[in-house]
Amino acid sequence: MADPARARKLAVRIRQIVSAAIESQVKDPRLGMVTVTDARVTSDLREATVFYTVYGDATATADSAKALASATGVLRSTVGRQTGIKFVPTLTFVADAVPDTARELDEALERVRSADAELARLRENATYAGDADPYRHPEADDDESGAEEADDAPTQTRSAS
Repeated sequence: MADPARARKLAVRIRQIVSAAIESQVKDPRLGMVTVTDARVTSDLREATVFYTVYGDATATADSAKALASATGVLRSTVGRQTGIKFVPTLTFVADAVPDTARELDEALERVRSADAELARLRENATYAGDADPYRHPEADDDESGAEEADDAPTQTRSAS
C-alpha cells in the first residue's frame, strides 16, 4: 500500500494532466465542453477514477463519454510520460453527479422558500380561533381556587368534652 498523501498528490497531478490533454491532444468531434472536476487514485496506485462534467444535454454527455472512452489509451500514455512513475494507473472516466445534485437541492430550497413566503403572507392577517392565550396560568388559578376553597370548606366545631 502506498502512502495516502502520495495517492492524493498523484490524483491531483492526474487531474491536471488529463484536463490539459483533453484540451490540447484529444481531437474527437464527439467531445463536448468537458470539465475535469476530480480524480481519485486507489491506495495501491493501480487505478484512477477521473470525474468530469459536460456542458450540454444528455446526448452531449453520452457522446463525450464515448469520446473519453476511446481516448483513454492516449490519455494514459500522456499521464505516464508526464508523471514518470513505474506503473501508470488505469484511467476510468465517470460523469460527475455533483452538479446535478446541487441543482436539485437548489430547486428544492427555492420551493421551500416560496412555501415559507406563502405561509408568511397568510399569517399576516390571521387571527386566533379562540383566546389569544388559551393556556391556564397557575398563579391566576391559585388565587381563584383558594378563595373558592375557603367558602366551600366545611366549618368544624369542637365539642367540649
